[in-house]
Amino acid sequence: MDLRQLRYFVAVAEECHFGRAAARLHMAQPPLSQQIRTLEDDLGVQLLRRTTRRVELTEAGAAYLDRARKILAAVDDAGHEARRVAAGSVGRLAIGCVGSATYSLLPALARGLSAELPGVDFAFRGEMLVPDQVRALRSGDIDIALLRPPVADTTIAMKVLRRDRLVAALPSDHALASRRRLSVAKLRDEPFIVHSGRRDSVMFETVLHLCRAAGFDPAVRHEVDETSTLVTLVAGGLGVAIVPEPVSALRLGGVVYVPLSDRAATSELAVAHLADRAEPHLQRAVNAVTALVR
Repeated sequence: MDLRQLRYFVAVAEECHFGRAAARLHMAQPPLSQQIRTLEDDLGVQLLRRTTRRVELTEAGAAYLDRARKILAAVDDAGHEARRVAAGSVGRLAIGCVGSATYSLLPALARGLSAELPGVDFAFRGEMLVPDQVRALRSGDIDIALLRPPVADTTIAMKVLRRDRLVAALPSDHALASRRRLSVAKLRDEPFIVHSGRRDSVMFETVLHLCRAAGFDPAVRHEVDETSTLVTLVAGGLGVAIVPEPVSALRLGGVVYVPLSDRAATSELAVAHLADRAEPHLQRAVNAVTALVR
């Protein structure tokens, strides 16, 4: 017994006529009759009661028809599912975002990806430092990362999506808060709140490089892991911070964002995944993220 015989049997049972079933199956009647007899011989039961005028199901045939339909439907569903997987239309993906992307991009990404790939189940993790994203990509805890380069790990494929300007986050009552623009050098004597240098934060290294280019080492007062905590501490008057401009989407009373005039005050945003990951749904998601962010 094979699937072809099942399809033949269902056609005959539904048509109750070998001639009509043969026409439906686009085959001659004699080989169809032979296939049904072979099926009955293999099963050891009579499925059809044949008369000169019509064909009727036996009690065993009626039970077999119900199971045969379910088997064929399951096989068809399996083929459809396989084609959807091959096309990248189904699956599950976890996306990790740095803090600035969490507030400025994650809501739009969640909506856009759901519309673009409705068969893919997306999960999101926000407020991730780049080293944590790299570890999560390696372990499989996330599949795609929106992060800020550089990343030295050669097992990770990365595509730069855009370059964001950096801004100074200042307490709203700060003497520089009313400036339209300011240079990093103006922050020389300020206490800084930074992303954790102890955990190799990319933004920590970016801020350190900018300050040293301006002729000073920042006086770090607080190191934090989450961008929301950083901005909250600025609002509390505990110091100033340098952050990517998209962080300004995090509106919080007591904070003012002032653009930096330094030419080097920019930071790239990239989409990343393990280089050996080539699943169709992951590649489609990366392309969708690229289009949505750009």
